[in-house]
Amino acid sequence: MLRTRVITAVVLLAAFLLALFYLPPLGWLLFVSAVAAVAAWEWGALMGLAGVPRIVLGVVLVAICLLLAVVEPAAVGLATGFADAAWRLGACFYVPAAVFWLLLAPLWLRRRWLLGRTVPALATGAVLLLPLWLALVQLRQAGPLTVLAIMAAVWLADIGAYFAGRRFGRHKLAPAISPGKTWEGAIGGGILVLAYGLLLSSRLPATLAGNLPLLLLVLLLLSAISIMGDLFESLLKRQAGLKDSSNVLPGHGGVLDRIDSLTSTLPLVALVWLVTKA
Repeated sequence: MLRTRVITAVVLLAAFLLALFYLPPLGWLLFVSAVAAVAAWEWGALMGLAGVPRIVLGVVLVAICLLLAVVEPAAVGLATGFADAAWRLGACFYVPAAVFWLLLAPLWLRRRWLLGRTVPALATGAVLLLPLWLALVQLRQAGPLTVLAIMAAVWLADIGAYFAGRRFGRHKLAPAISPGKTWEGAIGGGILVLAYGLLLSSRLPATLAGNLPLLLLVLLLLSAISIMGDLFESLLKRQAGLKDSSNVLPGHGGVLDRIDSLTSTLPLVALVWLVTKA
């Protein structure tokens, strides 16, 4: 099992880095769209769907992504005039995502609402996956290293939480949703993200780099939201009776299992990035 996990991780990382650094803008857009399509197919499983309906979800999501690229090519880096178009399209997706993760998701976790096969369930999937897709496409305009640095912050939050939780964990964070997570782990992840952000502060936009309280607030929020994304998917899997969102990634489960924290963090980071550029 460990060997399978390692091999899959190496292949995934290599494929991601090659796509991130070497694909042209259209190639990157198609790559991210394909990943989002698999995630949408897995979302269907969380809704309790099977077979053709799940495939339809993936196809529809890809169609929406490609339609957005055709309607607003500048907003996804396929034409000139990125700055204005990016904000115009980004506001339509990132603001609803921010409202969901900052206001609705905490309430959802507290009350443990059921997803079900409903229109709100489809809307929730759209609020999770479309802003993530757009964030990955738009943030690449800041450079592949920027995308990698942002994602590294999320990974460090997970790593810090894991090791701090194993060493100091005593108080459960959400025992009914994810018994392994602790408050001590969450604090450890937050501290690691703070250290990472401060280390790279000189490379951040002046709006953040020159305002330490704002920078610390953004970093702490990033850490907290990443945990919320993880907990949210864990809740939905538990309610659906699933250990993993799928088995498309041997030893790692599904795409949603690997991007759960990114669904909550990247749209908010992209929103902050667009605001600081405005």
